[in-house]
Amino acid sequence: MSSSKSQLPILLLIVFSFVSSQCFANQPTPETSIEYQYVIEWDLFYGKGDDFDLTLNLARPINGKGRFPALIFLFGGGYEKGFKEVWTEEIKEAAKRGYVAAAIDYRLTSVRDESGQPKYPFPAQLQDAKCAVRWLRANADKYNIDVNRIGVMGFSAGGNLALMLGLTDSSHGFEGGCGDIKISSRVQAIVNLDGFTNSELYYPIRSYFIEPWLGGTPEQEPERYKNSSPTMYGSADDPPVLSICGALSKAILSQVELLDEKMKEVGAYHRLIVRENVGHARMALMNFKGGVSPIWEFLDKYLKNE
Repeated sequence: MSSSKSQLPILLLIVFSFVSSQCFANQPTPETSIEYQYVIEWDLFYGKGDDFDLTLNLARPINGKGRFPALIFLFGGGYEKGFKEVWTEEIKEAAKRGYVAAAIDYRLTSVRDESGQPKYPFPAQLQDAKCAVRWLRANADKYNIDVNRIGVMGFSAGGNLALMLGLTDSSHGFEGGCGDIKISSRVQAIVNLDGFTNSELYYPIRSYFIEPWLGGTPEQEPERYKNSSPTMYGSADDPPVLSICGALSKAILSQVELLDEKMKEVGAYHRLIVRENVGHARMALMNFKGGVSPIWEFLDKYLKNE
């Protein structure tokens, strides 16, 4: 009898722990880091692209003073595939460093209409990214965001999208109708990880995703090829850009070098880092051993003024 009584508190503790875990399974869970505690909120609705619900995952600090800079992360996948969860570890890291970090979904060309054509061609993805920036600004009070310090990072097609988001403004006609269009979609810093910068030059290499995205060949859709190429933009008031490319990713590197020339011609800041013995691989491009990452140095300088 005494043995069963002694086991009762343990049994109660097990039951309480199980019930508690079920009650809080879907709640933001704080995790401790050296700098900031943070929470992650999943699948937050940030707007509607035509008939498509757009969502994002948000990691944010829950301690520390003042308004935090924000970062948007854009996945790659040739505009035909991909998902925001690939950035989960990065948004955690950003939150630990004092950023409000959002990994966003955007519309893909793999979704087809009744005729079999892509339902969401260019510039749907750019409109979605701009909508996400406006959503962050509209919710700045709720998430303690500094509306004047928002950056973007993207890999591959996401890098192209990050550049397009940062180098275009409302005068270029890509704002779309998602969210409050009276709110600015401009960003203050751009990180491009091996994103192509000239759609026509990249077409012979990746025609299988560029043609559905732009609705045809360069001969059929010359304006779309021009308008989707970051090298066609660039002005002195553009936000600073950091591009990191793999030396083995020669087709993209040659295009980013053209962007580098263009940005310097117009008096905008662009830094190009070439990673030796690295190809088109996100983690390899981001992994800097034996020192401080130039990515965080860049973001802290331009978004934290450090």
